[in-house]
Amino acid sequence: MHKRTKLCGIFISAAIAAVLFASCGKQESEPSAPDNTQPEIQTAEEETVSPKVTVEGTKFMVDGKELWINGVNTPWQNWNDFGGSFDPTFWDSHFADLHAIGVNAVRVWVNCDSMVSIKLKPSGEVREVTEQHWSDIDKLFEIAEKHQIYLMPTLISFDHCKSGQYKDRWRSVITDETAMKSYVDNYVKPFAERYGANEWLLGIDLMNEPDWVHENEECGRLPLEDLSKFFANCTAGIHEVNPDTLVTVGMGMIKYNSDAGGGRIQNIVSDEVMTGYAGEKACLDFYTPHYYDWMKNSGLGCAFDSSPTDYGLDGTKPAFLGEIGTSTPLKNVYQKCYDLGWNGVMMWCSNNGAEHADNWDDIAAATQNIESTAGDKVFPLGKN
Repeated sequence: MHKRTKLCGIFISAAIAAVLFASCGKQESEPSAPDNTQPEIQTAEEETVSPKVTVEGTKFMVDGKELWINGVNTPWQNWNDFGGSFDPTFWDSHFADLHAIGVNAVRVWVNCDSMVSIKLKPSGEVREVTEQHWSDIDKLFEIAEKHQIYLMPTLISFDHCKSGQYKDRWRSVITDETAMKSYVDNYVKPFAERYGANEWLLGIDLMNEPDWVHENEECGRLPLEDLSKFFANCTAGIHEVNPDTLVTVGMGMIKYNSDAGGGRIQNIVSDEVMTGYAGEKACLDFYTPHYYDWMKNSGLGCAFDSSPTDYGLDGTKPAFLGEIGTSTPLKNVYQKCYDLGWNGVMMWCSNNGAEHADNWDDIAAATQNIESTAGDKVFPLGKN
């Protein structure tokens, strides 16, 4: 029986040539269904996944999987570490210990008070941000990546306005438009440009407990309106640089993070308030109110006995407790928060200077329990 063959190109792979040759060698008198089988060809590299945190509705997500913040505060080792007395050996060792007990996120104050790294003019305008400050934070992010720890850097605290010879300069940053703009342009935006796309940035916390700047005489009793305007301009500046960078404010008390009444005053960082001062880019991305046991006796409720909305939050964003101090066993606290729909907890705090906190075993019991309970919500991409 006569057979015909096709000429196959010499540059086609051996596998493809073999398939074509077999097809060409079929007998003409015995037609059969075409063979649509394609040979396997490795043409693309494996797709990489990113640990970058995003927000979908009221959840944190990583590569399409939910993330639960099984966190702690490690606010400083020596106070004003970054640009001051930063010791990478401590942070590397401590983050390794935290990772081992299931911690996936840490809140760190990158400026504690005074002008160690951010130098202000008498007017409150920024004169300089030290290179040492940036290089120390660069190293902190390297350590965080090594140990799968998400960072929530807190840029400043009420302490900046509280004491010391520079308190008036820091108050001007909040109340004076020129000084505020200088701070946003020369520190907040550069911070977002440098770290906003970093895969191990959870989000930027603009200020630790600004409530006291309004309530306490020693901090200046600045108007709430000035604080709102300050946060709005900082948030808009960050989102202008990088729309995907997440932003929050570590409010000390729920009454300044809620419009729910019942002893609460107003949500000074609501979308309505913030956009009114700085436009649509000024909205926070998540809420991180703080809780301490004294608040329950002051009519502010107990955070870990309530869902976020029952506690007074508006239910539009992810929410976790950015600081918590309580005599209740932490294992119970973290579990209650998980069950009630909070997106995480960061207890205060994991260290006493260079040493573990006195309640380290209590911390470990809490975070290891959640690591077991929440499954891959703690390490969505797996734990190294």
